[in-house]
Amino acid sequence: MNFFEQVKNNFKQQGVLTQIILINVAVFLTVNVVGSMAHLIDHGHNRLVDFLGMPLSGFEFLTKFWTIFTFMFTHTGLGHIFWNMVNFYFLSQVFLTIMGQRAMLYLYVMSGVMGGAVLMIVALLFPESFNGGHTYLIGASASVLGIGAVMAVYAPNYKVFLFGMLEMPYKYFYLGLFAITTLLDPSENTGGKISHVGGALFGLIYGYYLKRGTDLFNFSFRVKRKTNLTIVSDNRPTSNTTRRKQPEEAHTMDELLDKISKSGYDSLTKSEKEELFRLSQRN
Repeated sequence: MNFFEQVKNNFKQQGVLTQIILINVAVFLTVNVVGSMAHLIDHGHNRLVDFLGMPLSGFEFLTKFWTIFTFMFTHTGLGHIFWNMVNFYFLSQVFLTIMGQRAMLYLYVMSGVMGGAVLMIVALLFPESFNGGHTYLIGASASVLGIGAVMAVYAPNYKVFLFGMLEMPYKYFYLGLFAITTLLDPSENTGGKISHVGGALFGLIYGYYLKRGTDLFNFSFRVKRKTNLTIVSDNRPTSNTTRRKQPEEAHTMDELLDKISKSGYDSLTKSEKEELFRLSQRN
């Protein structure tokens, strides 16, 4: 097995959270290291960003349509990617605890797409505010805030500990993070802040419908929670105990998620939370 095959196999063995972080880091290193070695950085301008970042000019975007997906994995500054990935990691812990890995990549991408789309619309309406469209959107912030918004709606009272000391409901933690990164941020990153709103909006919509029994990730528009425990037959005999256990676990998962949907995460007992966590890890 050569080096690249080993990297590929190791990547496949990681969870979705780790995979997304690794992609962001790989693109960051490519943009900075390869860009520097290939002399693609000139007076602070990186020509790789022209290829990966989403242009705010409608005409240029049509010639670089793929950037609606690549911008959300692209960073140039170390601080930019560091804080985005730190926020992504901590916001995702609540999502993984309650929902497992299902739909995480979908939410990451769609929140980013929504953030980019909202910004593009605003830029087309007010091009003079964005240097006539001659600027680019990069960064994972819209995607990160979208994932956080889902749980702020679906499990708003889930308890988190800020700095390991201050206990607060998740909804207040998320609102504080959103305010700091979007409303109170003194930088002139107007385009990025607008994309934050778009990403968070998608997360809020997803969480709203999910709490009411409709999963936008399932394109039949009905929640199919039992598919999280799908059994794949390999034509080998299965014991009666195993056959009984799988439907029972699926039923238990449905009951726990229904209880969260109706009464919030805090309505679960300690044993129910532990059972939910155990079942979610099988996704």
